[in-house]
Amino acid sequence: MSICLLRTADSWWVQTSSTTAVRVDTTATTTAEILADRAAIHAAATGADIALVGELALLSPVTAPCRVIAQMTNYASHVRESGGNPDQVPLTFFRKSSASISGPYDDVIRPGHVRLLDYEAEIGVVVGRAVPVGTDLTAENYTGYLAGLVVTNDVSARDVQLPQTQFYEAKSYPTFTPAGPALVLLDDDEFKRFTDLRLRLWVNGELRQNMTVHDIIFPPLQALQSLTRFQQLDAGDLLLTGTPGGTALRAPGKLVQLLGSLLPAPMRWKAFFDKQAKNPKYLQDGDIVEVAVATDDGAIDLGRQRTVVRTAR
Repeated sequence: MSICLLRTADSWWVQTSSTTAVRVDTTATTTAEILADRAAIHAAATGADIALVGELALLSPVTAPCRVIAQMTNYASHVRESGGNPDQVPLTFFRKSSASISGPYDDVIRPGHVRLLDYEAEIGVVVGRAVPVGTDLTAENYTGYLAGLVVTNDVSARDVQLPQTQFYEAKSYPTFTPAGPALVLLDDDEFKRFTDLRLRLWVNGELRQNMTVHDIIFPPLQALQSLTRFQQLDAGDLLLTGTPGGTALRAPGKLVQLLGSLLPAPMRWKAFFDKQAKNPKYLQDGDIVEVAVATDDGAIDLGRQRTVVRTAR
C-alpha cells in the first residue's frame, strides 16, 4: 500500500489522511537517507507527533544534489503537436541541473530574458537504491530498484531551448523543476498501474493537459534499461518520464514549415518566435499553475502542486 512522504525544513512526515501527518523519527536529511530508513517510515504510522498537513511548509521531497534525467518527447500526443511521428521517435534523454528543483508551492521565477515560458506536467520516478551500470533490469525485478513517484513540472524556456537546441540551460534555471507535494512510495502491484495514472495541468483554472500514461511511448522499464547501459543511478535520483500534449508550444503547419525552410536561419527563427510571442498560452507573470497526478479511481494519488509565475526583477 502506498505511503506518502512529505518534507519540511526540519523533518520528514508520513501523511496519514487527507488532513494529517505524523513526523518520522529519523536523522535523515536527504531523500536517499530517508529511503534507507524504512523502519522509521513504517513506525511513523503509529506515531503521536501529529500535524495538520495544511500547516506544514512543504519542500520538495526530492533533495538536491541528485541526478535529474528526463525523457524527451515521450508521449504520442506531445510528439504529434510538436510536428513529429510517434512511430519514429527514438528513446532519448537530457539532463537538468538538480539546482532547478523547488517545492510544490514555491514561485516559479522566470528569468528576465525569457519570453516563451512553457509548462510540462510530468511524473517523476524516484530511484530507491543503487543501479550500477550493467544491471540486468527486467519486468520482474525493476520495481525493486524504485522508491516511488512524484508530481513534477518540467518548466521550459522555449526561446532558449529551440534555436540553440540547448535543453540543459533552458530547463535548469532555479525553480524550473517544482516537485511534490509528496513522494509516494509504491509496492510492486501499484507500480503495475503506472499507465492508469492521469496527468492534469491547469493555468489560471483552465485545464491545459489531461491525459493518462497509456499515451506514453517508452515506459520506465525501457528507459531504465537504456540508461543503465551507460549511467549509474543512485537512491534519490529523479527520472522525468515525459509530458502529454497540451503545452503552449505548437509546431507550425507543413506549408509554413516548407516556406520557412527557404529562409536563412536567423530570419526563420525570428519569424517563428514572433508568431509564438502572440500565443497567449505561454506563462506570464502572476499565472497560477496547478499539476495533479492520480488514477481515475483515486487508488493512487500523487497529490496536487500549485505554483505562481513571477518574473525576476
